[in-house]
This record gives sequence, structure tokens and C-alpha cells, in this order.
Amino acid sequence: MIVRYLDQRIGPIGEKERDKLLFWFVEAGMWGRFSGSTETYIDQDLGAIEAAPGEAGLDRLLEQLRLWHGGLRVEPGHFTGWSLGARFYPVLYLLTRMGEARDWGTGLPLKSSLLGKMNRLEVHHIFPKSQLYKRNYKRPEVNALSNFCFLTKETNLTISDRFPEEYFPEIEAFHPGALASQWIPLDSDLWKMKNYREFLEARKSLLASETNRRMEDLLHGDIVWLGGPAPVTPLAVPDLGGITSAAEEEELESLNEWVESQGLPRGVLAYEFVDSSTGAHRTVFDLAWPNGIQENLSQPVAVLLNERGETLALASANGYRCFTTCDDFKRYLRTEILSIELAA
Repeated sequence: MIVRYLDQRIGPIGEKERDKLLFWFVEAGMWGRFSGSTETYIDQDLGAIEAAPGEAGLDRLLEQLRLWHGGLRVEPGHFTGWSLGARFYPVLYLLTRMGEARDWGTGLPLKSSLLGKMNRLEVHHIFPKSQLYKRNYKRPEVNALSNFCFLTKETNLTISDRFPEEYFPEIEAFHPGALASQWIPLDSDLWKMKNYREFLEARKSLLASETNRRMEDLLHGDIVWLGGPAPVTPLAVPDLGGITSAAEEEELESLNEWVESQGLPRGVLAYEFVDSSTGAHRTVFDLAWPNGIQENLSQPVAVLLNERGETLALASANGYRCFTTCDDFKRYLRTEILSIELAA
């Protein structure tokens, strides 16, 4: 959509118009504009930008998005999702990279210019998984989006599974402001394990406020686009599917690279599966080829690691061939896909 907008536009694009276009891009992804009836929405949006030249077309595009979704302002409840496949997981990553989020080990901003293997960002569970599971918290709470932050690999390893009430004071002493830079509530009572749920709620509010502030910055004061009636229900993710650890994500990334080395297309990591008729979110498949390995020639495929029976049943019922281990999936490719291509 952005390419088409720029292609039909005459003359250079200014800073405010550029940022407004970026605002549309982020908002469209955040609310899943193209998760449902994709062709219908693409046709509508193309019609909006082609109906009027330049920024007038962009205004029509934004108005269409606002009318379709309702209010574009983020609420704390929108960060209720869980797992690395949650719709607002990319928003958390975006905030980390574009803001002043700082690493808790070095105190340095987590900008994309960080170099080196140990400076690669990893997902860190603020309250450690092992300790939460010992206290009988369920997987959606353990892997709640508001329990995630991004740190360098070295810092993540150093913190390990310590309690926030232990390591937070150390971080604040060595790097004042580093906790707040990652939207951590500074009420020390919320750092205690017994107040874990209250911590999640407080951090969701901070994340929502930061997201809205960043979006307002992109609008250069023209915040009319954030108005309008809010959706009736928050974007909560069902208790089905999703990548739940950095180790699992690395395993799937490695599998994707192997597939590509065989001359086959990469799959979609953390693929959001939606109801084709309503566009409603159903679940997240760890790694998927929704149009098949041989696009539109073979059946849809999903690799689902450590998932429950409900996720497998949902995928199978919608025509997906499912694999629960990477080895089984590789065997399928060798015997049913690569062998056919070699024979041809």
C-alpha cells in the first residue's frame, strides 16, 4: 500500500506526511487490518489513495482505518496477549528499538546499531518462568506480553531466574532510569512475586501510554486520528498456540533457514490464524506455510512445537498438515516434496 501511495504521488514527500504514512503503517499492522478478508481491504485502501492525490488520499486511508476498527488509541487491555505470537508483541519490540529503552546490564540504549553476538536482543521474562510455574501460574500468565522485555544475550544470562525484587534494586543503583526506560512500574511492592498480577496490570498501562505517545509524535499534533469510539472488547489472545520461549524461536528460525537452503520458500514465523469470514483472531501457529510448501500446489503446513491438542485440532480441521517436531517436518520435505522435485 505504501509503495502504491508513493508511486502515484507527485513531488517530494515532507516530514509530516512521511510520519503520517508511517503512522498508518504501524496502526494497520497493530490492529490486523489485513489479517482477515485481505483482498477486500486491499481493494478498499487502494481505492482510498487513488481517489485523491497526495496527502488527501492519505487522510482518506486513515479515516477508513479508523471507521473500520473504531478508536485507534491503545488501551492497557490491548497488551493482554501472551506468547511471542501475540499481536502486540511486535509493538513491544518497536517501542524498545525506537525509544530510549536501555539494557539492564550495560545501561546502553538498545538501538539497532548494537553489534556482536552477545548484543543480539533476547526476550527476557521479567518474573522468571521457573518460579511462576512453581507457584501454579498457567502458561498464558507466565508468558504474558507484559512480563516480556528485551535485553542483550549477556544480560539475560546474567540475570537468569532471579526475582525482580532482588535484581531490580541493583539495576537501579548501577543504571538509574534503566528500569523506567523499559516501562517498569517503580512501586517496589509490585516487584514481589505475590503481586505478580498487579505488576502485569501496572505495566500494561505504562506500555499503552508509551505507545500512544509515540503515535502522537508521528502525527505532529494532528491527533484527531486517534479519536473515535473504542472497540467494545480488547484484543485478548485465546489460550491456544504461540511461541513461548526464545529457545523455541531459535529452533524454528534454524528450521526456516534449513528449508531455504533446500531451495524452498521460508515459512511464516508466529503465523496469526484468523477466521476467514470474520477476520477474528483464532490462534498462532509457530511456523506455517498457509499456501503450502509448493504454493497452491500442496496443502497448507504448520510446525507446532509443544502445543496442546486444541491447537493441533484447529489446524487440522482447517486443512493444515501438522508436524510436532522439526525432524518429522524435515522427513516430510525430503520424502514428499524434494523427492518429487528431483524426479521432475
